[in-house]
Amino acid sequence: MQIRNKFLDDISQVMTNAMGLAQGAKVEAKTAMKSLVDRWIADRNFVTREEFDAVRAVALKAREENVALKKRLTLLEKKLPEATKPSKKKNT
Repeated sequence: MQIRNKFLDDISQVMTNAMGLAQGAKVEAKTAMKSLVDRWIADRNFVTREEFDAVRAVALKAREENVALKKRLTLLEKKLPEATKPSKKKNT
């Protein structure tokens, strides 16, 4: 035979409600902190990862094109006769 104690039931209910309130407060605090950090980052004009990766890809492509053009220029200079090559003397 079980005896139901009203006092223990009330304490159990209060604890259950307190846990629910704590979970809600946790979610609210997490949301507020994320919002604060997002605003702080936006105010500092930081770039996003996607923007960084896009600019990096463009820079890598430009570097590759630069290397290819340098090789092409070297080959073309080798084909030029010595008389038509620009002089490497400094103008003083």
